[in-house]
Amino acid sequence: MSSALADLKRHKRSLIARHARASDWLGMMHVGVTLVPLALLWWIVSFAGSQSPALVVLSTLLIGLFILRCFALMHDCGHGSLFKCRALNRWFGFLFGVLSGMPQHVWSRHHQYHHATNGNWSRYRGPLATLSVDEYAALTPAQQQSYARARRLRMAPLAGLLYVVVNPRLTWLLGTVSLVNHVVRRKRSDPGASIRDHVRAFRSRHWSTSAEYRHMTLNNLTLFAVWGAMCAWIGPWLFASVYLSSTSLAGAVGIVLFTVQHNFEHSYAAGDEGWDYDRSAIHGTSYLVLPAWLNWFTANIGYHHVHHLCARIPCYRLAACHAENATLFRDVRRLRLSDVLPSLEYLLWDPNAQRIISIAEYMRTLPLCAKRN
Repeated sequence: MSSALADLKRHKRSLIARHARASDWLGMMHVGVTLVPLALLWWIVSFAGSQSPALVVLSTLLIGLFILRCFALMHDCGHGSLFKCRALNRWFGFLFGVLSGMPQHVWSRHHQYHHATNGNWSRYRGPLATLSVDEYAALTPAQQQSYARARRLRMAPLAGLLYVVVNPRLTWLLGTVSLVNHVVRRKRSDPGASIRDHVRAFRSRHWSTSAEYRHMTLNNLTLFAVWGAMCAWIGPWLFASVYLSSTSLAGAVGIVLFTVQHNFEHSYAAGDEGWDYDRSAIHGTSYLVLPAWLNWFTANIGYHHVHHLCARIPCYRLAACHAENATLFRDVRRLRLSDVLPSLEYLLWDPNAQRIISIAEYMRTLPLCAKRN
């Protein structure tokens, strides 16, 4: 165990006690400075739609950044850390989920699993579904090329669109159709049973509990209503072009930043055996040094090592926690924006070495004959 990790383990409890303190007042301030400018930007789009295409483009870019911030604040609500009040975290978590296109309750449950297994790559492989070296070796050459191509930076806007707009709607619709078909078939075969009993007997791969389905339904119906209102206000074509472009941008930036916070050169990536939670926060999570304006739009998620040490530390206390405990975080990998693109090359998990490697690094380990094949 490194000295930095040993020091961290000794001081972890006091560090958390000092900084894991949510404030309803600070939480509301973050809500206000997010929602008011976002509403103003949509008003500018409605005003400039037919008069200033350049202003619409600029507003679209800014809306994308504010949607990214909505997602980041939704993330904090899911951890119960944006507000001290549980109800405020729940209500604003739902609101930010609608604005960012993501059913917050369902997403947060999955995200909690990521936190519980951070650094254990046999349990969770990240948003890019990172393959192990053996899994990659089992692919055909064409499949290997497709795997690398799908994870290139230019694919990020499409991935963002699918992640925040298409997939949450599609999974809900497919699951709902399956639920209705199930109830109809069961009602025909057993008309004496109630519809509620048939619903309770239904199992879906799209949700784990009835509460998840209810939240997905409420999220989607609310979002569809918002879409309809926006189309009536500024017109369907203008709204669709701005909304799809801005959400794709937000999703792309979010996926890229999240990826490099765990996929970087030789980041710690253990299996079940020997996995250590604190080591994962220090050696398997990066400190992404961002410009101040991007730190603001991402709600300080660049301090990801602090966040993974304790998810109850609010976004508005992450920077102070890092600064006050800099010596404890001396082994954390620091990445700048110039390091993001190279870090996206680290796409394979080497279980034996317990680290993430690049495809080029993997290829260098192969015998010459295997490379030719």
